[in-house]
Amino acid sequence: VELKTKENTISCLNIQYFYHNACSWFQKIGFCGIRFLISVMHKTDVFTDCYCIVILHFFLVHTQESLEDEVSPRNKEQKNSDGSKDFCIKNIHQAAFGRREIEIAELEMPALMILRKAAQGEKPLVGARIVGCTHITAHTAVLMETLSALGAQCRWAACNIYSIQNEVAAALAERGVPVFAWKGESEDDYFWCIDSCVNVEGWEPNLILDDGGDMTHWIYKKYPQLLKNIKGIVEESVTGVHRLHQLYKTGKLCGPAINVNESVIKQKFDNFYFCKESILDGLKRTTDVTLSGKQVLVCGYGEVGKGCCAALKGLRAIVYVTEVDPICALQACMDGFQLARLNEVIEMVDIVITCTGNINVVLREHLEHMKNGCIVCNMGHSNTEIDVTSLMTPELTWRRIRAHVDHIIWPDGKIIVLLAEGRLLNLSCSTVPVYVLSITATTQVLALIELFNAPERGYKQDIYVFPRKMDEFVAALHLQNFDAHLTELTDEQVKYIGVNKNGPFKPSYYR
Repeated sequence: VELKTKENTISCLNIQYFYHNACSWFQKIGFCGIRFLISVMHKTDVFTDCYCIVILHFFLVHTQESLEDEVSPRNKEQKNSDGSKDFCIKNIHQAAFGRREIEIAELEMPALMILRKAAQGEKPLVGARIVGCTHITAHTAVLMETLSALGAQCRWAACNIYSIQNEVAAALAERGVPVFAWKGESEDDYFWCIDSCVNVEGWEPNLILDDGGDMTHWIYKKYPQLLKNIKGIVEESVTGVHRLHQLYKTGKLCGPAINVNESVIKQKFDNFYFCKESILDGLKRTTDVTLSGKQVLVCGYGEVGKGCCAALKGLRAIVYVTEVDPICALQACMDGFQLARLNEVIEMVDIVITCTGNINVVLREHLEHMKNGCIVCNMGHSNTEIDVTSLMTPELTWRRIRAHVDHIIWPDGKIIVLLAEGRLLNLSCSTVPVYVLSITATTQVLALIELFNAPERGYKQDIYVFPRKMDEFVAALHLQNFDAHLTELTDEQVKYIGVNKNGPFKPSYYR
């Protein structure tokens, strides 16, 4: 296209140049500012006319997007390019952007890509109907599409209202995955999305993939008639595993469950390295805080706490640890951290991080004694570790500073900085190390294959830990991305230590 006047010919390239600059100006000084600049120009020519047209177009498009953002996805009628409406997301038009995010993640998830190639002939999940409730990010999208490539039908909801990548949800919906999630869901929206995955005419799940136990408990509570068809449950979080044990103790566990969280491969890699790499990113993206020399309290010294402490120590923060388990407490001391009780250090620390998986770790009484400007956040799965509800009182003022950052202002002017409303910091507020998450995702896929293909009565109504042989298989798949060469045992060595030459190399009780 060319715009021609008596004096000027403007090519497409110039129009693109105008559009780029007009958009930049608009973002910096706003529409009214640009209109003022144009109005004071001495001469109106085709260049000014082009700017006016482009600016008006930009303004109308972004105004429309803003208006659409105010409409709940539950009140929108959307469909993908195949005409399917079986999803509920923020905006299906973000699918192309989300697809690029997924393609980037695929490069860092080699084991799942290997499983896809291996399944081009045999598809071990044909007939599997999986209902999932996990974080909806690029890496979990690779997981979902791998399950589909292996023959499964999937329906998905999110386990965290802030970790959802809207563009990734759009890409999944465009590919035909029924996904029900958008960032910033209300509590009512959250459970509506879970219900939409389960309450489907003519479709019943036979496998559950859960992260936190909400999907499992929703089915138990609302649709107990579906339990007879469930061949197994795969759970990856400490919170969800705790809830499974509660079901088991009361005799309500419907079938076998595989506890991925306590597998060696997840404990040693996901819980530690994932948190080690993401805690710093989450803190800095939200608060721009300098960590060197800061006094930080980490509540809990399990694998998550260990990862957080290691990262903070690397930036020369002064780290205190609270712990109830004497073994973990001794590890903290021998790693060079000061073991203390919460009440002993709460008045002097600059940052408080919870990593326990428990409830009511940081209470209102602790928040009352924190110093002005103290940052409070959670690295555990659930949002119950910090008593956020106790802060919803008339005498306290909430002020949103930026996305996922709230200032809680006391009557005397003291400010507490709360991140992600007490929800999971790293998946809500930071980038995530996809390669590490690939290890857990591969574990989940193999656990689902194991449960689906197990012979009848092969597993009892019990909670099982991921088998050691499969732990080692997952690790071996990921070694292929490194220039790594495993040593092979000799026959003499195999006989001496009493193991199989091809593994497993550790006993089942190894942790």
